[in-house]
Amino acid sequence: QVQLVSSGGGLVQAGESLNVSCAASGMPLSTYALAWWRQAPGKDREFVAAITWSGGSTMYSDSVKGRFTISRDNDKNLLYLQMNSLTPEDTAIYYCVAEEAYSMVVKGLGGYWGQGTQVTVSS
Repeated sequence: QVQLVSSGGGLVQAGESLNVSCAASGMPLSTYALAWWRQAPGKDREFVAAITWSGGSTMYSDSVKGRFTISRDNDKNLLYLQMNSLTPEDTAIYYCVAEEAYSMVVKGLGGYWGQGTQVTVSS
């Protein structure tokens, strides 16, 4: 059974940092492109960042570029998102997504979704 479990969310103040991670079971992450998506209350899901299976290429939304860093450890079957200079606008549930096709994972189509981890940034 394939499962993605996100962790590391929490409550922080504006300007602080947080690192969320996603652990996979039942599947080797090394064969998947991975991404983070987020959903704020009352809003649609929003693309945050993506990384190719090798980690050689990454993509970020304009809203997080320069502040967030996506990375992966295929040996440990883990995906990370380092979030710096957080603002209240970053408050959302953060989901990890795995999909074989990079073009699909950046569009949030198909693949596997984790249960999400809540990130709350107070002003």
